[in-house]
Amino acid sequence: MSTGSLEFVRATPRPGGAIVSAVGYRTRGQRPALHRGLPSPYLTVIFSLDGPVVSGTTPEQATGPDAIRTDIVVGGLHQDPAFIRQPEHESGIQLAVHPLAARALLGVPAAELAGCVVTDGTAVLGRQAARVRDQVEELSDWRDRFRLLSAYLGATDPFAGVRPEVAEAWTWLARHRGTGSLPGLAAHVSLSERRLTTLFRAETGLSPGQAARLMRFQYAKEAVVRAVAGHAPPDLSRVAADHGYCDHSHLVRAFHRYTGLSPTAWLAEECRNIQAGGHHNGEESTP
Repeated sequence: MSTGSLEFVRATPRPGGAIVSAVGYRTRGQRPALHRGLPSPYLTVIFSLDGPVVSGTTPEQATGPDAIRTDIVVGGLHQDPAFIRQPEHESGIQLAVHPLAARALLGVPAAELAGCVVTDGTAVLGRQAARVRDQVEELSDWRDRFRLLSAYLGATDPFAGVRPEVAEAWTWLARHRGTGSLPGLAAHVSLSERRLTTLFRAETGLSPGQAARLMRFQYAKEAVVRAVAGHAPPDLSRVAADHGYCDHSHLVRAFHRYTGLSPTAWLAEECRNIQAGGHHNGEESTP
């Protein structure tokens, strides 16, 4: 019996730019379900093209009368999963945005969005965003859709207004894939740990340690996803060792922290999306 169709189309963002990944999605004939939007070291922007995104911070909110409904989603850096209702039919474009580009692209620093799992995008971007969404919806070719959104969100200097120490701190953490120490980071940018933490949190809404843990989890999760996409059982002990976790149990605790599930339970929930290519969202999937 047919279980519907899933289509995922990736754009190729400019290396080192504000958009880390861009994925177009279209699903048809799916069994309605509740999807977990996981924390990551990137902001999330979604332009829904097939009805509003219905979500909440808990399963009860997402499926109840207080669910958040919006055609454009802006999500800040957060440390708990969002819960998103997946209807039978849906389509749209999901962007992963570098948090230090929030000032240039969204008009506010990422710190103002921190902890906001789902925000009405027009409240952040203004009514022009709704007009752009309508224009994107009218286009039928994914390349044209990506091109229009790129032009709308383009910025001459996407990291304008960010203190150089914070920008360099983020680059250092990313280079170390979230495994560097705070003393090492502070020494690298020639600031005290307290001063660095204050500046970093004021820009991103997270401490350097929180950002590092999100980065480390992102890379570990991508390694698990790659294994499943290649039809191989993930070696969690190897993933843990390769991505800075003390042992298998440490990685399992990270999955519980950021997904609310064990790695095995999360994979069982997301296996079909992974096999269809729906988890290319992050630096490891960016050319």
